Amino acid sequence: MVIPAYNNVRDIEATIRSVLTQDYDDFELIIADHSSADGTGEVIARFASDPRVRILEPTPSGGGAQANWNRVSQHARGELIKLVCGDDLLAPQALRAQVAAFDRHPSAVFVASRRDLVDAAGRQLLKARGLAGLTGCIPGRQAALASILAGTNIFGEPCCVMMRRAELEKAGWWDSRFPYLIDQASYSNVMVRGDVVALPEVLASFRVSASQWSVRLMRQQAEQAIAFHESFAREHPGLASRAQVRRGNLKARLMAWARRLAYLWLRRRM
Repeated sequence: MVIPAYNNVRDIEATIRSVLTQDYDDFELIIADHSSADGTGEVIARFASDPRVRILEPTPSGGGAQANWNRVSQHARGELIKLVCGDDLLAPQALRAQVAAFDRHPSAVFVASRRDLVDAAGRQLLKARGLAGLTGCIPGRQAALASILAGTNIFGEPCCVMMRRAELEKAGWWDSRFPYLIDQASYSNVMVRGDVVALPEVLASFRVSASQWSVRLMRQQAEQAIAFHESFAREHPGLASRAQVRRGNLKARLMAWARRLAYLWLRRRM
């Protein structure tokens, strides 16, 4: 388990506690603060006495999310790795359920679940989102293609997934060539190396942020999604036809607008 924290003073304690109260106890928790300016590091320090927790020196500022995500991931020593951002939450059974999926499917390199979307106070906004109908164990190339065809990251945020650490390392760690798709791009690089298990359970909660409501961000996300589709298809010949890539590109633009409308609706609710 790894947590790359950044300016999460309001939520980081709840995030850490959601990890430490898991009903599965064979894990370590690596935490690094990315030189936050809001007191996040002081909150993290309160957990230093827990033998399961290893707190790294603050990551120097700069480098974007990739710098801290790679740092905590490279310090992890377990066979499996799960990254949780500093404001998200895990269900108590999350680790047990995902480890069990790896045990049932030795060919799997990636396990994902659905998640709830919550507001800043942790109130549920949308329930059981993600996976676009995928379930069970499927070939990783098929799973990566499904996300391209959907025009969006159907596997959710890192709190929803668990990967084999060795496969993430072989893939070059977290891929930030398309910064808004650092999660989907990195997942896809791992998924093509084996099978994927899609669990229908809700095992995490993702906090919706006001920063996700801008039109400029929506356009950048769509542009980067299209660039990722084109790049990934070139890097993996035979995975997607030109027609499928074009379909995914169109869907990415449509999904960007749908996401924008959804966030406007969520803002009214919040």
